[in-house]
Amino acid sequence: MLAAGAVSGCGQVGKESLLDKETLVVGVRPDLPGLGLRRPDGHYEGFDIDVARHVADRLGKKVRFVKVLASERIEVLTSGRADLVFATLSVTPERKTKIAFAGPYYMSYQDILVRSDERGISGVRDLKGRRFCAVEGADPVQRLRAVHGMTARTVPAKSYDECMSMIKARTVDAITTNDVILAGLIRREGRGFRLVRARISEQNTGIGLGKGDVEGCEALNRVITGMYQDGTAEKLMRRWFDGTGLDLSIIEVPQFEGCV
Repeated sequence: MLAAGAVSGCGQVGKESLLDKETLVVGVRPDLPGLGLRRPDGHYEGFDIDVARHVADRLGKKVRFVKVLASERIEVLTSGRADLVFATLSVTPERKTKIAFAGPYYMSYQDILVRSDERGISGVRDLKGRRFCAVEGADPVQRLRAVHGMTARTVPAKSYDECMSMIKARTVDAITTNDVILAGLIRREGRGFRLVRARISEQNTGIGLGKGDVEGCEALNRVITGMYQDGTAEKLMRRWFDGTGLDLSIIEVPQFEGCV
């Protein structure tokens, strides 16, 4: 009975909570400048990396990063290879059937990146019929086409680096995805590109974790709330995205999904 009580006190039966672990294994992107990027020396850097380190520190845990690509983010949790995922993982009803979410820890919008010398482009419809780079496994172009009266031609690519090569070579006219991803690309390039600020759809980015760890999820939400209240969130957003054209005028605690 005592043993059963100890297990149920963690909010789950037969499963270890992330709060019981000394080291948290965190899945992060290795390929997104400004968010999650693996440097040649093996170290990771970016906004998601800093947030993950902050969360682990506040929970009194060590952290170990493992790289995950877009197509691997759910599987790395369901297989148990990672405890958490900080990897531009948008909260969707379909994903919530497989994993749980804490947060979201930031709210972004789908936007469009164009060359700075493109004139007369102030909104999404100004790019009607133009060529968009479409990264395999991502669905922003489908959301773009859902805009009333919008049409777009797509050119496939394996990564956003490949998209950047295409837009530099003028084989595509634009790239569309989450604004923070595009802002990271602009930050790396330094000049020559800008955001349209189209705000096509809202994207709530959460911390992915395994289902059933309600206590761990609630602890993560408390850390996220504190991160916004003490100014850490604004400090990190400005560190990685100041000067990119990303709108940083309002930085506030996102509305949480709830831990169930």
